[in-house]
Amino acid sequence: MRKQVLSILVENTPALLSHVAGLFSRRGYNIDSISAGVTADPRVTRITIVTSGDEMILEQIEKQVEKLEDVLHVQILDPDQSVQRELMLVKIRARTEDRQNVLSISDIFHGKVVDVTHDSMVIEVTGHEDKLSSFLDMLDGYEILELARTGITGLTRGADDVYFVKDI
Repeated sequence: MRKQVLSILVENTPALLSHVAGLFSRRGYNIDSISAGVTADPRVTRITIVTSGDEMILEQIEKQVEKLEDVLHVQILDPDQSVQRELMLVKIRARTEDRQNVLSISDIFHGKVVDVTHDSMVIEVTGHEDKLSSFLDMLDGYEILELARTGITGLTRGADDVYFVKDI
């Protein structure tokens, strides 16, 4: 089993995400994470899907996604040739006496406190999934009340392989 990150440019139409997810569901392919958002061109959405399987399955996934009607471009994001990030929000039970330690841990990981109440803190951490996992490991001993992760998003490095959308 190998993980693969697909960056998919699609026409920004209603139900586009369900078309892509439906393909995975119908074929029994696994989605480890999925994120989507509009690009600099509001007519185009970038969907980033992390999937896993053997070489044959991953090749089939790529071919099947390319055949979808609204898909403009599919690109595999090689970890060595791309920038990949994930956002995580963690709500921690933090009494007054715990806050300085939690802040110190957050600083190490360049985390940002985005909310504080009398009994909790919400910390935002962005980075590679290994960094986020390490941050969670460092919080061992603190009660994590809630956790939300966006899934990976990414772009290739450099300007040589940028796909320019022609008239849709």
